[in-house]
Amino acid sequence: MTGIHGRRGPFTDGDTVQLTDPKGRMHTITLREGGAFHSHKGRIAHDDLIGEPEGSVVHSGTGTAYVALRPLLIDYTLSMKRGATIVYPKDAAQILVEADIHPGARVVEAGAGSGAMSNWLLRAVGEHGMVSSYERRADFAEIARKNVERFHGGPHPAWKLTVGDLGEALDDTDVDRVFLDMLAPWENLDPVARALRPGGLLCCYVATTTQLSRIVEEMREDDRFYEPRSWETMLRTWHVEGLAVRPDHRMIGHTGFLVVARRLADGAQAPDRRRRPAKGAYGKDYEKAKAAERAAEKPAAEPASPEKPAADGPEDGAERA
Repeated sequence: MTGIHGRRGPFTDGDTVQLTDPKGRMHTITLREGGAFHSHKGRIAHDDLIGEPEGSVVHSGTGTAYVALRPLLIDYTLSMKRGATIVYPKDAAQILVEADIHPGARVVEAGAGSGAMSNWLLRAVGEHGMVSSYERRADFAEIARKNVERFHGGPHPAWKLTVGDLGEALDDTDVDRVFLDMLAPWENLDPVARALRPGGLLCCYVATTTQLSRIVEEMREDDRFYEPRSWETMLRTWHVEGLAVRPDHRMIGHTGFLVVARRLADGAQAPDRRRRPAKGAYGKDYEKAKAAERAAEKPAAEPASPEKPAADGPEDGAERA
């Protein structure tokens, strides 16, 4: 199994190790025989860790204690070198679930950024799936490559990294999922639709409300995609210390919006979704067009009968009981 998460047993030369000090600050190092970790708290020899079991406590030259563990992917993601802004773990978790990234899936990712989402996708698809990552900037692609290979201990057998624009370089076909983390994902709906298999899923990650509005409306106009869904996730941690149990003063609020939509079969015509937009949401021209459509769909009223049928009962003027 590839990756730090697949390693077990005592620390060995070349292992990636996370050192956590008493204040919770984490330092990620790669063990090398004869090497050392230096900080303002003193020196820690790598040889003091090699051969020790995971979860050991090691002391620096000044006596500061550090807990040594192999980092979780969430820890590695937050501490690794960055080029572009990463997809934060709270959003990565939503992407894996809502986009249904499963073992063996064929996934296209653009852009690769710093490689954070690439690692999450590779973990989800496994060694028998395939993640094809596209990145326009060569410097970002190099950072992503180093971060992925460092975590997995070398090139991952299920990962392909391409430097280039998605619209020009995309050559994958019959893929299960596409994940877009870019400024204008609506510009790539056509190549994405060609790459996705019928029933496949497109997931977009955007930062602003204007981007959210644009991509949702563009998806609705494209008859190859079924009705998109959009949302955001916020994370609030808690302080638990004796009787002081309360939300933390700081929380991870908005990081990005997620939008997902399914790929329809070629030639399929999805029924119109019955939505009730707020009055004026699409402007006066839209309201007039919809009013005209409703009038055209309304059945014509039946003509009134020329003679009113006589009512049962006594004639007019007769006594009534």
